[in-house]
Order: sequence, then C-alpha cells, then structure tokens
Amino acid sequence: MSEFTIVARPYAKAVFEIARDNGSLAEWAEMLAFASTVVEDPGFHSLLHSPDADPAGLAGIVIDICGERADDLQQNFIRLLAQNDRLYCLPAIGEEYARLRDAYENVADVEITSATPLSDEQKQHFATAMRKRLGKDVRLNCDVDASLIGGAIVRSGDVVIDGSVRGRLDQLAGTVTH
Repeated sequence: MSEFTIVARPYAKAVFEIARDNGSLAEWAEMLAFASTVVEDPGFHSLLHSPDADPAGLAGIVIDICGERADDLQQNFIRLLAQNDRLYCLPAIGEEYARLRDAYENVADVEITSATPLSDEQKQHFATAMRKRLGKDVRLNCDVDASLIGGAIVRSGDVVIDGSVRGRLDQLAGTVTH
C-alpha cells in the first residue's frame, strides 16, 4: 500500500460520508476528478513541490481553476488539504472516494479486452452476464488488442476470465511442454 493511499483513505472516507449524507455523491466525484487533474498538471506540480509554496496560494489556484465545480464545502476541503500539505494526495483521495462510492452504489468496473471492437449487442451481453455473476451493476470499459487473435479477456477486481484464442494457445503450449 502506497503512502498516498494511507494518507488519502481517511480524507476520502470523511468526504464520502459528507457527500452521502448530503446527497451529493456525484458532485463530489466530479470536483475530486477535476481538482486531481489540476494537481497532476506539470506546471502546478512544480509549484506544489516548490520550497516557497504558500498553502493558501496553492489552494486559491486550485479553487479558482475549479470555479463553480467546487461549492463552499468543497473549497474548504481543498484549503484543508493545502494547510496540511496534502494537496498532492488529491488524485489518491479521488480514487479512494470512487472505490467507496462504487461499493455504496453496488457498482463494479468490468474491463473487456477483445481482439476486435465489440458491437453494442455484445457489450450488452457481457454486461448482463457480469451483472449476474458479480451481483452488481457493471460499468464496462472496452479495449481492443489484436494480439488476442480472437475472443476476449474480462477482468473485474480479482475475477479474470480469459476467453481469448491467445490464452487458449498459451494453455495448450503449457500442457504440451509438461
């Protein structure tokens, strides 16, 4: 577990609880994602790690760039992070927040890597099958990798289903060599 994750977890949990109680889960997710891109910008990154960096000034920059995406409570959160020299953790806080939100909303990310682009009908088939298998709503992320030759690899958390031709050929090669 990285230092960022260890530092980010309590902030993300606190923000999640506030957002859940206020019915503002989506708004917090949007602000955290946007503010994370600001913090990850190379120009801001160099300011953030400057020995002369002023926490209030850094918070002000992030808040100004976020504009109306950050309400008063969210702006106070950004200021708190800056005062505690934790602005660098915003991306990790956003990731941990997303994980908590997905668990709360019973949603799982499903990554499908296929040899060719999937049709809408195929995507729907995968979504239905994975929804049934995981017992959760699913959010599909599809990629294409021609080296699979045919078929697809499906991943969600610790679940990996390799239905690719390349995977089957690798299995056969392993069986033949043993």
